[in-house]
Amino acid sequence: MMSILKKKLSFKWEFSLLILLVCEVILFGILNPRFLRPIVLFGSINDFISMSIVSLFVTMVIITGGIDIQAGAIIGLSSIVVGVLWQQAGMNIWVACVFAIVAGMLCGLLSGFFIAYTKVQAMVVTLGGSFLYSGLAVSITRIAKVELYKGICGFPKAFTAFTKYRFFKVVPVQLLIFIILTLIAAFILHKTKYGKYIYLCGINQQAAEYSGINTRFIMMTTYALSGAGAAIAGIILTSYLGTAKADFGKELTLSIITTVVLGGTAITGGKGGIIGTALAALVIGVMRFGLSMAGLNTQYLDIPVGILLITAVGIRGMSETGILPKLFRKKK
Repeated sequence: MMSILKKKLSFKWEFSLLILLVCEVILFGILNPRFLRPIVLFGSINDFISMSIVSLFVTMVIITGGIDIQAGAIIGLSSIVVGVLWQQAGMNIWVACVFAIVAGMLCGLLSGFFIAYTKVQAMVVTLGGSFLYSGLAVSITRIAKVELYKGICGFPKAFTAFTKYRFFKVVPVQLLIFIILTLIAAFILHKTKYGKYIYLCGINQQAAEYSGINTRFIMMTTYALSGAGAAIAGIILTSYLGTAKADFGKELTLSIITTVVLGGTAITGGKGGIIGTALAALVIGVMRFGLSMAGLNTQYLDIPVGILLITAVGIRGMSETGILPKLFRKKK
């Protein structure tokens, strides 16, 4: 029974990512023992929480066969919306957060509408969306007469203290939020009819339409979920840094796509999972943090991440096409 279980686990991509994550922790712990201190290890999630949260919902977009490169711009837009509504409009900070999430969802919905109902390529629409929403964030900042490089500060203590809280003085609340969002996204994708329809859209959209599925609505709503996820990430980043800026998230686009692909989601659609994306986010985040603690210059952190992605995708591709098993098959 144990041998059968091991055999099944060995072919699970998520299990491979989990093993890789454990190896990273051990290796970086050897290179720098300070890395293994719980407060340091758990605290590292603050460096990549935004990327991790957005990646969960971008996974759904890519499974439908689409792509979303505007999520980073929505992070900055949601951040500045929170700041302006609170500072300029005098709105309660938590109500402003709700409006920011709605704004992010509407941004995703707008792009999703053009992609699903006008058949314009997702790459083109979301590229345009990234410029549009970044420009909108800058425009709002200027209209509110806020200096771009300074942003908006002075938020209520309850808002900024929220993301500073640590359970048992070790585990940051951001990790709990990430786990909760992972479970919610996994439930939506893997346990609901809506999630099944997402897969069907990516596998064969035409066949799904013949089955009576409103594929255009499904595709459009995945972009809305991605926009809402980006807004949540923007709010958390604003709370943690205590500043609202229009340029938050602008450098996260490639990291988000990398995380989703490394997590096992096929860029062509129809295949992928939330747990794989969540583990990939941790693998990439821990790798970047561990390498920086080991003394690697931050300018070169993208190199090992790129090598990891190419190697992992190559191995996965060879295993799925049967090339890898043939290489290790014993000759009779």
